[in-house]
Amino acid sequence: MKNFKAYMFLLTVALASSIFSSCKKDKYVAKTDLLYEVEVDGATATFTVKTQGVTGYKWDFGDGTSSTDAKPTHTYPGKGKYVPTLTASVNGKAAEASTVLRIAKVSPVKLDDNSLADWDAVTKNIVPLGDDKGIFRNVKFDYDGNYIYVYVEMVAKKSDGNIFDFYIDSDNSTSTGLLTGTFTDGGYDILLEGPPLTGNMDVFYHQSANQNDFGGFKQQSIPETSKVGTIIEGGGIVKFELRIARSKLLNLTGTAARIGVQVAKSDYSNLGSAPDEETSSFLLDMSE
Repeated sequence: MKNFKAYMFLLTVALASSIFSSCKKDKYVAKTDLLYEVEVDGATATFTVKTQGVTGYKWDFGDGTSSTDAKPTHTYPGKGKYVPTLTASVNGKAAEASTVLRIAKVSPVKLDDNSLADWDAVTKNIVPLGDDKGIFRNVKFDYDGNYIYVYVEMVAKKSDGNIFDFYIDSDNSTSTGLLTGTFTDGGYDILLEGPPLTGNMDVFYHQSANQNDFGGFKQQSIPETSKVGTIIEGGGIVKFELRIARSKLLNLTGTAARIGVQVAKSDYSNLGSAPDEETSSFLLDMSE
Protein backbone atom coordinates (compact mmCIF):
# COMPACT_ATOMS: atom_id res chain seq x y z
CA MET A 1 0.00 0.00 0.00
CA LYS A 2 4.94 5.92 1.44
CA ASN A 3 2.19 8.18 0.24
CA PHE A 4 2.76 8.12 -3.63
CA LYS A 5 1.41 11.47 -4.94
CA ALA A 6 0.81 14.00 -7.63
CA TYR A 7 0.84 13.52 -11.35
CA MET A 8 -0.19 16.63 -13.21
CA PHE A 9 -1.65 16.32 -16.62
CA LEU A 10 -2.35 19.54 -18.45
CA LEU A 11 -4.62 18.67 -21.28
CA THR A 12 -5.40 20.98 -24.15
CA VAL A 13 -8.20 20.22 -26.53
CA ALA A 14 -8.89 22.27 -29.61
CA LEU A 15 -12.44 22.52 -30.90
CA ALA A 16 -12.73 23.59 -34.47
CA SER A 17 -15.56 25.66 -35.78
CA SER A 18 -15.34 26.40 -39.46
CA ILE A 19 -16.71 29.68 -40.78
CA PHE A 20 -16.58 30.01 -44.49
CA SER A 21 -16.83 33.30 -46.38
CA SER A 22 -18.20 33.18 -49.92
CA CYS A 23 -16.01 36.13 -50.78
CA LYS A 24 -12.64 35.29 -49.19
CA LYS A 25 -12.99 31.48 -49.06
CA ASP A 26 -10.87 31.32 -45.90
CA LYS A 27 -11.33 29.09 -42.82
CA TYR A 28 -11.33 30.22 -39.17
CA VAL A 29 -10.66 27.74 -36.34
CA ALA A 30 -11.91 28.72 -32.89
CA LYS A 31 -9.95 27.02 -30.11
CA THR A 32 -11.06 26.36 -26.55
CA ASP A 33 -8.57 25.17 -23.91
CA LEU A 34 -9.70 22.81 -21.17
CA LEU A 35 -7.07 22.20 -18.53
CA TYR A 36 -7.18 19.97 -15.47
CA GLU A 37 -4.77 18.23 -13.13
CA VAL A 38 -4.95 14.81 -11.52
CA GLU A 39 -3.49 13.93 -8.12
CA VAL A 40 -3.10 10.19 -7.57
CA ASP A 41 -2.75 8.52 -4.17
CA GLY A 42 -2.67 4.75 -4.50
CA ALA A 43 -5.78 3.91 -6.53
CA THR A 44 -7.59 7.16 -5.70
CA ALA A 45 -7.49 10.08 -8.13
CA THR A 46 -8.64 13.65 -7.47
CA PHE A 47 -9.48 15.74 -10.52
CA THR A 48 -9.17 19.54 -10.42
CA VAL A 49 -10.12 21.73 -13.37
CA LYS A 50 -7.75 24.66 -13.89
CA THR A 51 -9.67 26.44 -16.66
CA GLN A 52 -11.96 29.34 -15.79
CA GLY A 53 -15.55 29.60 -16.99
CA VAL A 54 -16.27 25.85 -17.02
CA THR A 55 -19.83 24.56 -16.60
CA GLY A 56 -21.68 21.31 -17.27
CA TYR A 57 -19.08 18.88 -15.97
CA LYS A 58 -19.38 15.31 -17.26
CA TRP A 59 -16.60 13.00 -16.16
CA ASP A 60 -16.10 9.52 -17.60
CA PHE A 61 -13.45 7.90 -15.43
CA GLY A 62 -12.60 5.19 -17.95
CA ASP A 63 -13.73 2.27 -15.79
CA GLY A 64 -17.46 2.42 -16.49
CA THR A 65 -18.25 5.03 -13.84
CA SER A 66 -18.95 8.76 -14.15
CA SER A 67 -19.59 11.97 -12.22
CA THR A 68 -20.95 15.48 -12.71
CA ASP A 69 -19.01 16.99 -9.80
CA ALA A 70 -16.77 19.98 -10.39
CA LYS A 71 -13.87 18.40 -8.45
CA PRO A 72 -14.49 14.66 -8.16
CA THR A 73 -12.45 12.09 -6.28
CA HIS A 74 -12.59 8.57 -7.68
CA THR A 75 -11.10 5.27 -6.50
CA TYR A 76 -10.23 2.87 -9.30
CA PRO A 77 -10.93 -0.85 -8.88
CA GLY A 78 -7.28 -1.86 -9.15
CA LYS A 79 -4.07 -1.58 -11.11
CA GLY A 80 -4.31 -0.91 -14.81
CA LYS A 81 -4.49 1.75 -17.49
CA TYR A 82 -7.51 4.07 -17.53
CA VAL A 83 -8.52 6.96 -19.81
CA PRO A 84 -10.59 9.52 -17.86
CA THR A 85 -12.41 12.06 -20.06
CA LEU A 86 -14.00 15.37 -19.14
CA THR A 87 -16.72 16.85 -21.33
CA ALA A 88 -17.81 20.38 -20.41
CA SER A 89 -18.55 23.89 -21.65
CA VAL A 90 -15.94 26.62 -21.50
CA ASN A 91 -17.53 30.05 -21.70
CA GLY A 92 -20.44 28.46 -23.50
CA LYS A 93 -18.38 26.45 -25.99
CA ALA A 94 -18.20 22.65 -25.91
CA ALA A 95 -14.85 21.11 -25.00
CA GLU A 96 -13.42 17.72 -24.18
CA ALA A 97 -10.17 16.56 -22.55
CA SER A 98 -8.69 13.12 -21.87
CA THR A 99 -5.54 11.62 -20.44
CA VAL A 100 -4.09 8.23 -19.58
CA LEU A 101 -3.76 7.16 -15.93
CA ARG A 102 -1.73 4.16 -14.91
CA ILE A 103 -2.71 2.89 -11.48
CA ALA A 104 0.01 0.84 -9.82
CA LYS A 105 -0.58 -2.26 -7.73
CA VAL A 106 -2.56 -1.53 -4.58
CA SER A 107 -2.21 -3.62 -1.43
CA PRO A 108 -5.26 -4.67 0.62
CA VAL A 109 -3.16 -4.31 3.79
CA LYS A 110 -4.14 -1.44 6.08
CA LEU A 111 -1.57 -1.06 8.79
CA ASP A 112 -3.59 0.94 11.31
CA ASP A 113 -6.98 -0.79 11.20
CA ASN A 114 -6.48 -2.92 14.36
CA SER A 115 -7.05 -6.07 12.33
CA LEU A 116 -5.06 -8.69 10.46
CA ALA A 117 -8.07 -9.90 8.48
CA ASP A 118 -6.95 -7.94 5.41
CA TRP A 119 -4.04 -10.37 5.08
CA ASP A 120 -6.55 -13.08 4.13
CA ALA A 121 -6.70 -11.40 0.71
CA VAL A 122 -2.93 -11.83 0.25
CA THR A 123 -2.55 -15.21 -1.41
CA LYS A 124 0.76 -14.64 -3.23
CA ASN A 125 4.30 -14.16 -1.91
CA ILE A 126 4.02 -16.71 0.88
CA VAL A 127 7.46 -17.74 2.11
CA PRO A 128 8.03 -21.52 2.03
CA LEU A 129 8.92 -22.81 5.49
CA GLY A 130 11.09 -25.88 5.89
CA ASP A 131 13.05 -27.80 8.50
CA ASP A 132 14.70 -24.64 9.85
CA LYS A 133 11.46 -22.70 10.36
CA GLY A 134 11.79 -22.94 14.15
CA ILE A 135 9.13 -20.75 15.77
CA PHE A 136 7.82 -19.41 12.45
CA ARG A 137 4.35 -20.60 11.44
CA ASN A 138 3.60 -18.24 8.58
CA VAL A 139 5.51 -15.47 6.79
CA LYS A 140 4.27 -13.60 3.75
CA PHE A 141 4.79 -10.35 1.89
CA ASP A 142 2.81 -7.82 -0.07
CA TYR A 143 3.71 -4.45 -1.55
CA ASP A 144 2.56 -1.29 -3.26
CA GLY A 145 4.41 1.67 -4.73
CA ASN A 146 5.40 2.96 -1.30
CA TYR A 147 5.89 0.00 1.02
CA ILE A 148 6.75 -3.66 1.44
CA TYR A 149 4.37 -5.29 3.93
CA VAL A 150 5.33 -8.28 6.08
CA TYR A 151 3.05 -10.67 7.98
CA VAL A 152 4.55 -12.93 10.64
CA GLU A 153 2.91 -15.65 12.73
CA MET A 154 5.11 -17.45 15.25
CA VAL A 155 5.17 -19.42 18.48
CA ALA A 156 6.19 -16.71 20.93
CA LYS A 157 5.03 -13.86 23.13
CA LYS A 158 5.36 -10.19 22.38
CA SER A 159 7.24 -9.71 25.65
CA ASP A 160 9.97 -12.13 24.54
CA GLY A 161 11.62 -9.25 22.70
CA ASN A 162 12.86 -11.52 19.92
CA ILE A 163 15.33 -9.97 17.48
CA PHE A 164 14.66 -10.08 13.75
CA ASP A 165 17.17 -9.90 10.91
CA PHE A 166 15.78 -8.97 7.51
CA TYR A 167 18.45 -9.60 4.87
CA ILE A 168 17.44 -7.63 1.78
CA ASP A 169 19.02 -7.81 -1.66
CA SER A 170 17.42 -4.55 -2.74
CA ASP A 171 18.70 -4.54 -6.33
CA ASN A 172 18.29 -8.31 -6.88
CA SER A 173 21.94 -8.59 -7.88
CA THR A 174 24.81 -10.72 -6.58
CA SER A 175 27.35 -8.12 -7.76
CA THR A 176 26.70 -5.90 -4.71
CA GLY A 177 26.15 -6.62 -1.03
CA LEU A 178 27.06 -9.47 1.28
CA LEU A 179 27.39 -12.93 -0.19
CA THR A 180 26.33 -14.97 2.82
CA GLY A 181 25.78 -18.66 3.26
CA THR A 182 22.74 -17.85 5.38
CA PHE A 183 20.65 -17.19 2.26
CA THR A 184 21.93 -17.97 -1.22
CA ASP A 185 21.14 -16.39 -4.60
CA GLY A 186 21.56 -12.82 -3.43
CA GLY A 187 23.99 -10.08 -2.53
CA TYR A 188 22.49 -8.51 0.59
CA ASP A 189 22.76 -4.71 0.51
CA ILE A 190 20.51 -3.99 3.51
CA LEU A 191 20.15 -5.51 6.95
CA LEU A 192 17.21 -4.51 9.15
CA GLU A 193 17.87 -5.72 12.68
CA GLY A 194 16.09 -5.33 15.98
CA PRO A 195 13.12 -6.37 18.16
CA PRO A 196 10.14 -4.94 16.21
CA LEU A 197 7.56 -5.92 18.85
CA THR A 198 9.34 -4.22 21.74
CA GLY A 199 11.72 -1.73 20.14
CA ASN A 200 13.13 -0.30 16.94
CA MET A 201 14.68 -1.83 13.85
CA ASP A 202 18.13 -0.50 12.95
CA VAL A 203 19.26 -0.08 9.34
CA PHE A 204 22.65 -1.28 8.05
CA TYR A 205 24.09 -0.92 4.52
CA HIS A 206 26.81 -3.23 3.26
CA GLN A 207 29.60 -0.85 2.23
CA SER A 208 32.61 -3.11 1.89
CA ALA A 209 34.20 -4.11 -1.42
CA ASN A 210 34.69 -7.53 0.18
CA GLN A 211 31.37 -9.26 -0.37
CA ASN A 212 32.24 -11.94 2.18
CA ASP A 213 32.78 -9.42 4.98
CA PHE A 214 29.83 -9.31 7.38
CA GLY A 215 31.58 -6.41 9.11
CA GLY A 216 30.95 -4.41 5.96
CA PHE A 217 27.45 -3.64 7.28
CA LYS A 218 27.50 -0.08 8.61
CA GLN A 219 24.63 1.39 10.62
CA GLN A 220 22.68 4.21 8.98
CA SER A 221 20.68 7.03 10.52
CA ILE A 222 17.45 6.82 8.53
CA PRO A 223 14.23 7.56 10.43
CA GLU A 224 10.88 5.89 9.83
CA THR A 225 12.12 3.05 7.65
CA SER A 226 9.79 0.52 9.27
CA LYS A 227 6.63 0.51 11.32
CA VAL A 228 4.72 -2.22 13.16
CA GLY A 229 0.96 -2.31 12.75
CA THR A 230 -1.53 -4.65 14.44
CA ILE A 231 -0.28 -7.24 16.93
CA ILE A 232 -2.50 -10.12 18.06
CA GLU A 233 -1.40 -12.49 20.80
CA GLY A 234 -3.00 -15.58 22.31
CA GLY A 235 -2.64 -19.32 22.80
CA GLY A 236 1.14 -19.15 22.66
CA ILE A 237 1.03 -17.55 19.20
CA VAL A 238 1.80 -13.97 18.27
CA LYS A 239 0.83 -12.49 14.92
CA PHE A 240 1.90 -9.08 13.66
CA GLU A 241 2.34 -6.95 10.56
CA LEU A 242 5.20 -4.67 9.59
CA ARG A 243 5.77 -2.28 6.72
CA ILE A 244 9.09 -1.20 5.21
CA ALA A 245 9.35 2.16 3.42
CA ARG A 246 10.70 1.47 -0.07
CA SER A 247 11.71 5.04 -0.88
CA LYS A 248 13.85 5.43 2.25
CA LEU A 249 16.10 2.44 1.60
CA LEU A 250 18.82 2.00 -1.01
CA ASN A 251 17.55 0.70 -4.38
CA LEU A 252 14.35 -0.70 -2.88
CA THR A 253 12.16 1.12 -5.43
CA GLY A 254 13.05 -1.36 -8.16
CA THR A 255 11.00 -4.20 -9.64
CA ALA A 256 12.32 -7.04 -7.46
CA ALA A 257 14.11 -7.76 -4.20
CA ARG A 258 15.30 -10.86 -2.39
CA ILE A 259 14.48 -11.20 1.30
CA GLY A 260 15.48 -13.67 3.99
CA VAL A 261 14.24 -13.45 7.58
CA GLN A 262 15.75 -14.84 10.77
CA VAL A 263 14.54 -14.57 14.36
CA ALA A 264 16.70 -14.98 17.46
CA LYS A 265 16.57 -14.63 21.22
CA SER A 266 18.01 -11.54 22.88
CA ASP A 267 21.32 -13.45 23.22
CA TYR A 268 21.22 -13.98 19.41
CA SER A 269 20.70 -17.74 19.62
CA ASN A 270 18.74 -18.68 16.51
CA LEU A 271 15.00 -19.41 16.80
CA GLY A 272 13.99 -19.79 13.17
CA SER A 273 14.57 -18.95 9.55
CA ALA A 274 12.30 -18.14 6.59
CA PRO A 275 13.18 -19.63 4.16
CA ASP A 276 15.59 -22.30 5.46
CA GLU A 277 19.22 -21.42 6.01
CA GLU A 278 21.56 -22.22 3.11
CA THR A 279 18.66 -22.05 0.65
CA SER A 280 17.60 -19.37 -1.79
CA SER A 281 16.10 -16.24 -0.25
CA PHE A 282 12.55 -15.30 -1.19
CA LEU A 283 12.22 -13.40 -4.47
CA LEU A 284 9.61 -10.66 -4.15
CA ASP A 285 8.56 -9.71 -7.68
CA MET A 286 7.43 -6.06 -7.63
CA SER A 287 7.07 -5.57 -11.38
CA GLU A 288 3.29 -4.97 -11.33
